[in-house]
Amino acid sequence: MPENPIARRSLLRTAAAGAAVLPLAAAADAAAADAASPAGPGSPGGTGPVFRWLGTAGWRIEGAGKNVLFDPYITRFDTGLFKPPFNSATPLTVDGGLVDRHAGKPDLILVSHSHWDHINDVPHLAAGSTAPVVGTATTCHLLRAMGVPASRLVVVKGGEVLDFGYCVVEVVAGLHSRNAEYRYFAPGTLTAPPAAPPATIADLPEGDTLAFQIRFGDGPSAFLMGASDFVARNLTGLRPDVAMVAVQSSSSTHRYAERLLTALDLPRTVVPVHWDNFEVPLAEPAVRDPGADLDGLVSRIRRHSPRTRVIVPEHLAPLRF
Repeated sequence: MPENPIARRSLLRTAAAGAAVLPLAAAADAAAADAASPAGPGSPGGTGPVFRWLGTAGWRIEGAGKNVLFDPYITRFDTGLFKPPFNSATPLTVDGGLVDRHAGKPDLILVSHSHWDHINDVPHLAAGSTAPVVGTATTCHLLRAMGVPASRLVVVKGGEVLDFGYCVVEVVAGLHSRNAEYRYFAPGTLTAPPAAPPATIADLPEGDTLAFQIRFGDGPSAFLMGASDFVARNLTGLRPDVAMVAVQSSSSTHRYAERLLTALDLPRTVVPVHWDNFEVPLAEPAVRDPGADLDGLVSRIRRHSPRTRVIVPEHLAPLRF
């Protein structure tokens, strides 16, 4: 772990440098006007899946009578990341009632990687359901040590196309965000479950990073990122209707926004994620990480792909596309 708390903090920054965008207070209006319609029975947007941003990279997606979760981190405990000093020995804690209230009972859980702000609440959600949990080998080893039965864990590497009946999920091998020194936070992989359950955030290595593309029936395809880097060749042919794009943590990745949009064939709609302070309660309006430059990413998207609609989401606000 880096010794400087500010350097630690920069490892998980969710943006680079930039210009101006809609104020967050206008996010719900932008979503309603630019995406499709407010979600709800009989709304003009039809009966497609409803997406609710759970903050960080997380989503609750309800479609075909099912509830799919991606990187659900709802407990959002204090680590000192946004009010230094950062404490890598922060204990893992779960607010079960809060998690259940905002996540609901899942039918499927997708996990991009194993850092605490992506995996912390997954064991609780798995324990209260029969949902399969899809992730890397490291993610599954950690979840096994945290009490999730092996029979519920689905190990993937990237390239799999999984048919769950109500939705199809394509798994994409990705990369984790890089800091200004070209490094990333808490690397490492596991080849077996750890001898003891993870107890602190430092016990959770990244363990490789995935992205997922999900489609319910004939509804829109949605590309879900959990971190802000990618392998362009792995995105060829995906052509999502909607891309949930993680905001870049530094300028280390060459022409991140431009290359990503091109690889995804200029999606019709882009929703930036992983730009909020994920230690602010989810029920409160999203607060930017003060070092994040969401505006810069949005500006680059609009310059590179003027026809792409950019929607800045708000916590828990329902969206249809």
